[in-house]
Amino acid sequence: MERAITNLRREHLLTPRALERVSFARLGALIRSSGYFRQKAKKLKAFVRFLRNEYSGSLAQMFRTPASELREKLLAVHGIGPETADSILLYAAKKDIFVVDTYTRRIFSRHGFVPEDVSYEELRAKIEADLSRDVSRYNEFHALLVTTGKNWCRRRDPLCSKCPLGRFLPDIKKRPAEQSAGGENHTG
Repeated sequence: MERAITNLRREHLLTPRALERVSFARLGALIRSSGYFRQKAKKLKAFVRFLRNEYSGSLAQMFRTPASELREKLLAVHGIGPETADSILLYAAKKDIFVVDTYTRRIFSRHGFVPEDVSYEELRAKIEADLSRDVSRYNEFHALLVTTGKNWCRRRDPLCSKCPLGRFLPDIKKRPAEQSAGGENHTG
């Protein structure tokens, strides 16, 4: 994704107006390195159309919309699901909406806070109820979860014995085997 953003920046295409004006084929070529580039190009085009139609192309105007209303509108845009909508709300609009991703779900379920099949909305509501609503706190907490998920609480080969959260894991008998040299049983 970084390479795709670098390509867009180099071509001066990191504004809604520029993204709307660039041809679909050119946009696809520039973001090809991100994978699924045709689908992503369609989604980017749908978003900038939405921004123009609803907010005259103004991100500032869009960000002034109350969070719950903007979230509903974003979810109605082709290709924007809950995680993307909440990422836009938290990181770009600076709204106090928590972003649930794969790392969040994995860490919370492995530690026994939620069942593995918890819905996105249930997990988001739980975190928001348990953590005071604050944009910078949500940003930091989410970043810590991503770091933990990438480095220790991996989908495969988790490193629970090295994880800073490892000591908070529930009963060891409930965890699949950790794939480390020591063969300890952990989930990460």
